[in-house]
Amino acid sequence: MRAGNRRMRATAAFVTMTALMLGAAACADEGTPTPSGSSSAGPATMKEGLKITFLPKQLNNPYFDTSDNKGGKVAVEELKGVYAEVGPTNAVANEQLPFINTVSQQGVSVLVLSATDPNALCGAVNEAQAAGVKVVTYDADTKPGCRDLFINQADVAGIGAKQIELISKSICPDGGEIAILSATSTATNQNAWIEAMKTTLAKPEYAKLKLVDTVYGDDNDAKSFSEAQGLLAKHPNLKGIISPTTVGISAAGRYLSGSKYKGKVQLTGLGTPNQMRNFVKDGTCKSFALWNPADLGYLAGYAAVALGSGVITGKEGDKFTGGKLGEFTVGKDGTVLLGEPFTFDASNIDQFNF
Repeated sequence: MRAGNRRMRATAAFVTMTALMLGAAACADEGTPTPSGSSSAGPATMKEGLKITFLPKQLNNPYFDTSDNKGGKVAVEELKGVYAEVGPTNAVANEQLPFINTVSQQGVSVLVLSATDPNALCGAVNEAQAAGVKVVTYDADTKPGCRDLFINQADVAGIGAKQIELISKSICPDGGEIAILSATSTATNQNAWIEAMKTTLAKPEYAKLKLVDTVYGDDNDAKSFSEAQGLLAKHPNLKGIISPTTVGISAAGRYLSGSKYKGKVQLTGLGTPNQMRNFVKDGTCKSFALWNPADLGYLAGYAAVALGSGVITGKEGDKFTGGKLGEFTVGKDGTVLLGEPFTFDASNIDQFNF
């Protein structure tokens, strides 16, 4: 994410999210002036009628319901494109492959993909590209060479550091053993965040925290619930669980809130306000974080149309307008950063509805 003004803009856009979810117009800072000779262009240059298909990790996931249908769809329709969402019911690579394989046959202009695996999808993605389909990843990336552009929800180091900060505040000054309940073992974003957490844990200020286990719920509610239960059986002295996945954190919250560990084992991670509201209010979770998934999908939608229109190519330095979110610049490895994670707690959670 761009430092300074970009972070301020992203944060401001996030805090007004309740209004966005109700369909009201959002306030945003004016975009940074475009340098003379840049490749920036506004919505007026966007092509109409482009077919933009979103392929999340799984359908019927509250996170992707918000990012795609309340973000991506809004953006594509603002730009007079044709929006569609397809996807599997399970967050596994081999169930995403058939959808990737059919996009070129369906005349899709741009595929917007949240990748369940950084490598396993590359062959299918490259075939789609060879057939003329542009590919934007969002939320979770493939290898950079397997797509044209990646819309990253937040800086990897920042997401990892934020979750360690929140669990530390919840269980310190005593500290103790902590564990991670992740999604799939191959999820690009999850693994990057976990590595960032480990780097943060090595800092002197977190010396009282000890990571004792990492388990995987595969973004499946029942399995995530079982893995949370298993962590406490295996580590009776556990003091905290970090779950950097919306499915995992809500499943862990449900287990902890109904167990003898409620209030004794703290929970944090990445979740949505509507999933976590009751757990925050009953003391199961003191705080958690997330970006605005609607804004993530919205930015991915604008980027997809800009890419499909030839306004940008995905090279570093390209600029495009992200609608109400302002102007964005493509960074290294074809990455565009949305903004910083936002912390939800009892003082603000009722201000949000998603």
